[in-house]
Amino acid sequence: MERSYNRKNDEARPLEIIPHFTSNPDGSVLIKTGETMVLCTAMIEEKVPPFLRGSASGWVTAEYSMLPGSTDSRSARESARGKIGGRTYEIQRLVGRSLRGVVDMKALGERTVWIDCDVLQADGGTRTASITGAFVALYIALKKLHDNGQIPAIPIIDHMAAISVGAVNGELVLDLDYSEDSGAEVDMNVVMTGQGLLVEVQGTAEGKAFSRQELNAMLDLAQGGIERLIAAQKTVIQGL
Repeated sequence: MERSYNRKNDEARPLEIIPHFTSNPDGSVLIKTGETMVLCTAMIEEKVPPFLRGSASGWVTAEYSMLPGSTDSRSARESARGKIGGRTYEIQRLVGRSLRGVVDMKALGERTVWIDCDVLQADGGTRTASITGAFVALYIALKKLHDNGQIPAIPIIDHMAAISVGAVNGELVLDLDYSEDSGAEVDMNVVMTGQGLLVEVQGTAEGKAFSRQELNAMLDLAQGGIERLIAAQKTVIQGL
């Protein structure tokens, strides 16, 4: 099967993670996975939601949006419609849950880290790119907090990244672009830590049901891709 960038089935698209892409946030990253580009920013507030006040524990939350020009036909801004769509709500909850899984909230203290993921260009895998890029933006913001002497250590428990995997034309493939995703028999998003622990698995049979053996094979395929993403994250973080 011919794939974009002449990739093999177990190869991800070309990846670029550019830290400090904008200067105002506490942390920012532009992540490019093939033709998909997402700007991920992290900003810290010295307060927490009401349900956490007095708990000596922090919070990480996320918002996600696709800009009107991110696809080949303009989509109206959800803010102009007065409410966010179900897909957007589901993705931003996924990003927030994923990041909270690798942050020591007690060590963060009563602070909230706001993560914003804005899709500049979409060609499949926007949610997984958002998670992978947001982790680096989060790390940069928490490192700034540590460097300023506000916390004794960076409260990151483990690395974490995400990638898509699926079945296309009867073959298992890694990191689906839009042309593959739109016709996939199975579409799955996997979020995993550096220790290989699963944070979240979202899998759907679009065309036909899949077996437990196929599920295991897709998870193995995803793990290999995530290990390479985390290696790229570490290279960026080491250069900060």
